[in-house]
Amino acid sequence: MRVLGIETSCDETGVAVYDTAPGGGLLADALYSQVAMHAEYGGVVPELASRDHTRKLLPLVEQVLADADMARGELDGIAYTAGPGLVGALMVGAATAHGMARALNIPVLGVHHMEGHLLAPMLEDEAPAFPFVALLVSGGHTQLVAVKGLGEYRLLGESVDDAAGEAFDKTAKMLRLPYPGGPHVAKLAKQGDPGRFRFPRPMTDRPGLDFSFSGLKTHTLTAIRKLDDAGELTSRGRADIARAFEDAVVDTMVIKCRRALDDTGLKRLVVAGGVSANVRLREGLDQACAKRRAGVFYPRGRFCTDNGAMIAYVGARRLETGERDVTGQMQATPRWPLEQLSAPDYAGTKAES
Repeated sequence: MRVLGIETSCDETGVAVYDTAPGGGLLADALYSQVAMHAEYGGVVPELASRDHTRKLLPLVEQVLADADMARGELDGIAYTAGPGLVGALMVGAATAHGMARALNIPVLGVHHMEGHLLAPMLEDEAPAFPFVALLVSGGHTQLVAVKGLGEYRLLGESVDDAAGEAFDKTAKMLRLPYPGGPHVAKLAKQGDPGRFRFPRPMTDRPGLDFSFSGLKTHTLTAIRKLDDAGELTSRGRADIARAFEDAVVDTMVIKCRRALDDTGLKRLVVAGGVSANVRLREGLDQACAKRRAGVFYPRGRFCTDNGAMIAYVGARRLETGERDVTGQMQATPRWPLEQLSAPDYAGTKAES
């Protein structure tokens, strides 16, 4: 089954074609990032994001089909991100997907953005087998999930306030770094002295798998103000704070992942989402999993952030079981908990078109 995937949940327009046939796999993908446009405003402007998706989406579809050496009529289905995300941006992808599917008389399905991230490592040659523990860590989400199979997810823990990605972005603003902040904090942290400051590792001194980064953010702000008052907020001081902050976030996530593996008894860890590209996080998780003789799996760098390939993959796996949207009923769900998903009904369709 050859499925076109469309991702328009926020500030990146992603399109891909995935083929479920033996020897198929990912046939082509393309991504357009709006980062340069939003950088002027220091963050994503929803209306501008929606307009840019409208301009870029169809040209990207044509580009991907050409790269895959396919015509529209050779598609067997279309998948799009139905949520969570910015409602206007989601509507652009949903309307385009439903319009194309109606014209081609093929099934269409809205899929969960975070399920796409969760299963992005399945696009790699060394894909993880079920079951596994997944750490989903992105701008808006920090979650630990026990994954038994497609759609069989049990939430183990999540952030009770700021997600890790949000904490990185807010820290970047405190340090007067450009948007998007996360990569800039990580880059600056490479120059920092790991021994100068030690920030708290939130919620690691108590049982459980939930996260909290709001207090760490406040601690970081206090440290910045103290340096500023002392006239020591130099480039060196800012780098040292960035390093202390990154070390605290990384250590916290490594500790929680170790606990999740121990609590579940599972021997595979999947790490996905934008923050999964962080080099220090990968180093820490590699070491922790090696000590437990557990495997750890990541998507390639360009599939850590939002992309069409992950949507095409999840959509293809669900469409081939018979799942599809009801004709004319587009989905755009800005808030959509991952635990509301269910396993596909392999005995038949879950929603008739």
